[in-house]
Amino acid sequence: MTLQYSEIMIRYGELSTKGKNRMRFINKLKRNIQDVLAIYPSVTVTADRDRCHVFLNGTAYEPVATSLKTIFGIQAFSPVYRLDKDVTVLKKVVQNIMKSLYQEGMTFKITSKRSDHSFEYDSRELNHLLGHAVFEVLPNIKAQMKQPDVTLKVEIRDEAAYISHEEVKGAGGLPVGTAGKGMLMLSGGIDSPVAGYLALKRGVDIEAVHFASPPYTSPGALKKAHDLTRKLTKFGGNIQFLEVPFTEIQEEIKAKAPEAYLMTLTRRFMMRITDRLREERHGLVIVNGESLGQVASQTLESMQAINAVTTTPVIRPVATMDKLEIINLAEQIDTFQISIQPFEDCCTIFAPDRPKTNPKLKYAERCEKRLDVETLVERAVAGVKITAITPQVEDDIAQMIDDLL
Repeated sequence: MTLQYSEIMIRYGELSTKGKNRMRFINKLKRNIQDVLAIYPSVTVTADRDRCHVFLNGTAYEPVATSLKTIFGIQAFSPVYRLDKDVTVLKKVVQNIMKSLYQEGMTFKITSKRSDHSFEYDSRELNHLLGHAVFEVLPNIKAQMKQPDVTLKVEIRDEAAYISHEEVKGAGGLPVGTAGKGMLMLSGGIDSPVAGYLALKRGVDIEAVHFASPPYTSPGALKKAHDLTRKLTKFGGNIQFLEVPFTEIQEEIKAKAPEAYLMTLTRRFMMRITDRLREERHGLVIVNGESLGQVASQTLESMQAINAVTTTPVIRPVATMDKLEIINLAEQIDTFQISIQPFEDCCTIFAPDRPKTNPKLKYAERCEKRLDVETLVERAVAGVKITAITPQVEDDIAQMIDDLL
């Protein structure tokens, strides 16, 4: 008998603590799973208060499982065989499974659950019946109730019988979108994608704000930012990518501000524009990849001077992490190799040789009096280009073509 997984049962994590809001979290998780698994056209998803079910409908289990491992809000999942509610069939399948898994000295147990009370055997009787079937083909195997090597779970439901023996750990966290929306200031570096990942893990639905300064920044730098955003979609679904035209602002700052304050003023403009976009697009917070003391613009004095342009909460998930910790996380989420591609971003093209590490707010504000701040911000916001980044590159290309037509 050739066995093929028919579905995947998903168990929720922190969602079990959400009380009256439980179904809101579950429904959001279901939509996120559907978005991430959209690359498998035959797969369908359902969800109820206790579990979510992914029906493979002939799709191979392994790639779907790989995708599920990254989705926040999933505590664990198990691949399942769907079978007829026939004792002869159940015994044969249990025997085949255990023979394929057995190694010398292995222990096992059968855990049955019967929700269809018209079935001829209750849970205790089914445990004994199927356990005896295993001993018939593996007489040397041992039954063990506590921490066995293999636990065969058998469920008898109204529509069919189900058997599972494997449990895969999920990503945990909260479903993306259940904590509200945040604007991620996404450069092409190592830190900001990691910050985005950590925000997603706590349920924040991010939109990626990327500043482009052509011709100083190249198409390769923009593609790099798109690719980093796409890596983040695997944790909760599609992400809106906001490309901000920043050339005019950087040229104005370069022409009219003292060199020591170039970086401070650049970051203040970025913060203003991100906050304006947050307001227009109904976001609640700003998220960035600042790591305390890593570069000149990330000292406490710099953060204070930059942050002064907004009263919006700014979340800095990697602020207290050192570079090696951030790199380790970037490697785990598969963004590191993209981040180290040699394309310059807005923060590096006009970087001064000796940036101010302890800029004073009053001097930053005095420098900005030479600039038409509000007009520059309005023009940048008006020129924003929005692209929906999906797990499928083909979808993004199709949208770009549609935008050109």
